[in-house]
Amino acid sequence: MKQRWRFWAWVALIWVLSTLVDRLWWTLQTGVPAWDQADYLNSAMDHGRALGLLPGGGWQGWQALLDLSPKIPPLASLVNGTVMALSGDAPEQAAWSLSLWHGLLLVVMAGWGRRLQGEGLALIACLLAALTPAFLDLRTDYVLEMALVASCSLAIWRLGVWCDPQSGGRWGQAWGCTVAALAAVLVKQSALLVLVPAGFWAAGMAIRRGGPWLRQALLLPFLTAALVGPWLRHNWITSLGGTNRAVFESAAREGDPGVLSLASWLWYLRLLPEQLGSVLLLVGLSGVLLWCWQRQQVSTDHAWSWRWLVINLVAAWVLTTLSPNKGDRYIAPLLPALLLLLARGWWQWGHWLQAKRSALVWPLFGAGLLACVPAGWAHQLHRFEDRPRGPVEALVQAAGGADPSTPPATLIVVPSTSDLNQHNVSFYGRRRGGQTVGRQLGGSRRDSEPVLERAEWVVLAEGDQGSVRKAARHLDHAVRSSGVFQLVNQFQRPRGGSYSLWRRRLTHPIAEPSFADRFPNLAAGLAAGPVGLDPVFAAVGQEHMLDGHFSYRDPVRAEALEALAQDPQAIRPRWTLALLAVLENRPAQASAQFEHLQRLLPDNPWPAAYRSVVNLAGWNPWQAAAAADAATISNPVLVALGDLSGVLSGAVWRIPAAMTSVPAAVTAVEEALEPSSNQEQDQEQASS
Repeated sequence: MKQRWRFWAWVALIWVLSTLVDRLWWTLQTGVPAWDQADYLNSAMDHGRALGLLPGGGWQGWQALLDLSPKIPPLASLVNGTVMALSGDAPEQAAWSLSLWHGLLLVVMAGWGRRLQGEGLALIACLLAALTPAFLDLRTDYVLEMALVASCSLAIWRLGVWCDPQSGGRWGQAWGCTVAALAAVLVKQSALLVLVPAGFWAAGMAIRRGGPWLRQALLLPFLTAALVGPWLRHNWITSLGGTNRAVFESAAREGDPGVLSLASWLWYLRLLPEQLGSVLLLVGLSGVLLWCWQRQQVSTDHAWSWRWLVINLVAAWVLTTLSPNKGDRYIAPLLPALLLLLARGWWQWGHWLQAKRSALVWPLFGAGLLACVPAGWAHQLHRFEDRPRGPVEALVQAAGGADPSTPPATLIVVPSTSDLNQHNVSFYGRRRGGQTVGRQLGGSRRDSEPVLERAEWVVLAEGDQGSVRKAARHLDHAVRSSGVFQLVNQFQRPRGGSYSLWRRRLTHPIAEPSFADRFPNLAAGLAAGPVGLDPVFAAVGQEHMLDGHFSYRDPVRAEALEALAQDPQAIRPRWTLALLAVLENRPAQASAQFEHLQRLLPDNPWPAAYRSVVNLAGWNPWQAAAAADAATISNPVLVALGDLSGVLSGAVWRIPAAMTSVPAAVTAVEEALEPSSNQEQDQEQASS
């Protein structure tokens, strides 16, 4: 027992020293969060507010909580938001959550290493992890990968413990590995790249062994439904869309190599010297080769654990390589397993020296660790230079941000650079309970008129505009030359140029009518079917950029409910409430309103079609089929929705009909949209 406490005390000391180094880095850095970092900080702040832990928010129910994580699962943001409530909401204060996740990683590597080869290898692995440049980077970069690395490693380790033919198959182990695996998925979907190979292997073993293993394996579907199901059901559409943009569209935009090309297969291998350090990698690999050469002399007591680690490492590496989008962060969840393997190489050199009765074991080991330091040191020094620096905090304060007494405001941000963008404007604008958010406009020439009519604050750039389209220059020129806005202040940028803050002049009030007044007419346009969808959602999308607080919703809802109280058979308020429910991702509420409209408008096919669609979105294909089949009017879209939702609800005999009706519906919609599409192209050419 005393020896075990001594071991864990060494692990704790490694964490404390690592954390001191990290805190020094955060103290010395003077930059601001860039796009991704600010986005994750905003997510943590959102979840902290939703839990009632941070000023400016409060508990509004599970649906409102699930609304906050439309693309990426919420677990890391829930933890990070809780830490933010304890540590503070400045970037360097919020970064204490990274130290927490790093602590979990060290615990995992210590426990996994002990199981593989004993305490000596475990401590070597923890020391190497603390010195690894890739982990030094992730410990001081506010992204999700530190949480993902820790949770994936925990899941693979515990799954291997449960699968062990000698000591596995216990209910406690099954619960532990299942919860750990689902927690990893709830941190980020990319955890599946690491977990799927191990999961299939474990499932195969459970089926082959039967008995308690098979019964324990059934925990996975039940706990998946309980833990992942609510978030996935609520956000599956936006999650799929976000994954498509992050994986496939990003790969095409960034010019990543094809998945079957030689460059793709070598992509992550060539990063290893930079991510791990040349000394760590060279000593570890040579030691692994020595281990293989001397394998007859080595005990095979841990053969199962090593086989589990190596096979899953290789399988997950292949799966990650096959992902179209390449990036150094994407391979990070595999580095702990790789470090454990390399630590075995370091351990083997020590074992070999001890066998030679050399007195140089500890001096050489210490020298080797010291030789690993420069790689991480140089990497972190380079990141100091790379860290974006800019006046975003001062600019937001000039607009009244980060002050809870200031009314909610939206800053239209035209440039998009690492040191100033809509994400870090929102973060600094909402610190300490503030209510100022940033929104990006300028992607289309059509943005200029709404900004001139409706925007209160605009941020422009002099010099580099960042990653924006050419249309942003058109909006920039319109704001400067229109006379609608006046310059409030100009803020110099460290690398040349400046940012300028503009505010609407009192002599140019916001145009009437307000969007709340226009909304009922827009919602009624849904009655036209596919032709009416684009104008509705284009106008709504633009409004959500102009008003990041969606302040139109409450008055619109109140007016519609009052109209229905006076006349329950009124049609326009039903369209209004239905569209609000769709925009707020409330399928059940939207279905109820479309059901009323289906009865009130028996000759219009679209209420039934919309009702079927929102029920499909809410994972209710049975109600979707009933809505489409009950329509009293014939329409190819309704027929297709009835067949498709029928198949999804288990009516496999409708597959032949669906194979005919779905293409027919697609053709009908395309034909309906073609005239309006041509008209939009003509208007775009005329405006150009």
